Amino acid sequence: MPRPTARVLQLLELLQSSSGTRTVAELAARLEVDERTVRRYVAHLVDLDVPVQSVRGPYGGVRLGPGHRMPPLMLTDEEALVVLLGLVTAHPSGVLAASPGVVDAAVSKLRRVLPVAVGERVGALVQTAAAAAPRAGAARTSTLLLLARAVHEHRPVALTRTAADGGRTLRTVHPFGVVARSGRWYLCAADPATGAVRTFRVDRIDAAEVLAGSFDVPDGFSAADHVRATLSAVPWRHEVSLRVRGTADEVERLFPPGLATTGDASPEPGWVRVTFRAERLDWVPGLLAALPVPFVVDGPEALRDLVRSLAARLLGSAGGAAAP
Repeated sequence: MPRPTARVLQLLELLQSSSGTRTVAELAARLEVDERTVRRYVAHLVDLDVPVQSVRGPYGGVRLGPGHRMPPLMLTDEEALVVLLGLVTAHPSGVLAASPGVVDAAVSKLRRVLPVAVGERVGALVQTAAAAAPRAGAARTSTLLLLARAVHEHRPVALTRTAADGGRTLRTVHPFGVVARSGRWYLCAADPATGAVRTFRVDRIDAAEVLAGSFDVPDGFSAADHVRATLSAVPWRHEVSLRVRGTADEVERLFPPGLATTGDASPEPGWVRVTFRAERLDWVPGLLAALPVPFVVDGPEALRDLVRSLAARLLGSAGGAAAP
C-alpha cells in the first residue's frame, strides 16, 4: 500500500478513536508529517464522503462527524437473518432495481460487522437467496431516494413517466409519501393545479427532479391508507369468490399478503369467505391447488373451468383416470 494512502487511513483511525476534536498540530505529530499535509489528508477523506469536520476557534481542529462509526451489530441469529435476507431479496422480488454489485457490497459490509458465529451461520443462506433472478419493472433505488427526500423536505417534484398505454407525460406533483405494497413501490402525490391526490407506480417513473418551493401535507393524511384505497378501487376483469375451511386468521395466512379479503361464510360454520380481484385467472388454479385445506370455488365460472382442467391434467400425470 502506498505510504500516503496508509497515512490517510491512519488519520481516519485516529479520528475514529477520539470522541472529540483533535488539533491539526497533534495529528501532524502522530502521523509524523507537517500540518499542511494533514489538511491534504483531510481533503482526501472528504472526497471519499467521510464526514470530517473542521472546527474553528481557539479549541478548533478536526473531528469525525456523525454517521461514520459503526459499532458491532449485536443481532440474534434470527434478527441477522431477517436483515440480510430482506436486503438480498429486495432486488430479485422486484421491489428494488439496485445497480450491479450494490447488494453484494452492502451484504459484505453488514456481514463484516456481525459477530463471527452469526455471520458464518447465515452466509450460505444469503448466497443462495442472492442467486434469484430479478423481476422486470422494479423501482430504481436512485428514484426512490430522490422521492423520499422530496417527501421528507416537502419539496415539489417534476416527473417524467410512462403510462400503462405507453404514452409519456411530464407533470409537477407534491409528494405526500412513498408506499410499498404487494411487491411494488407507489408514490402518493397531489396535483398542485387541482389539489387532487393521485397514486403513481414508481417503476414507471423515468426521471424525477426536485424543484424549489415547499408545500403542506393535510393534517392526519395517511399516504399508506390512500394507496390502499386507490388500489382497491381499480377495476379488474374478474372477481374471485371462494369458501375456504378454517378460521379467518388461518385462511388469511394461506394467501399472499394484501391479495385477499376474508369474511364470514355463514351459514357454514368452520368456513371463511375469501374474495379478491384479478386481471387474469390463469395463475389462480395453481394458487388454489397449493392450499392445504378444502375450498370451494363460487365464481367466476371461468375459474371453475380452469380448476377442472388443472385437476384433469394432474390426474392424467399421476396415471389416474380424470373425473368427468
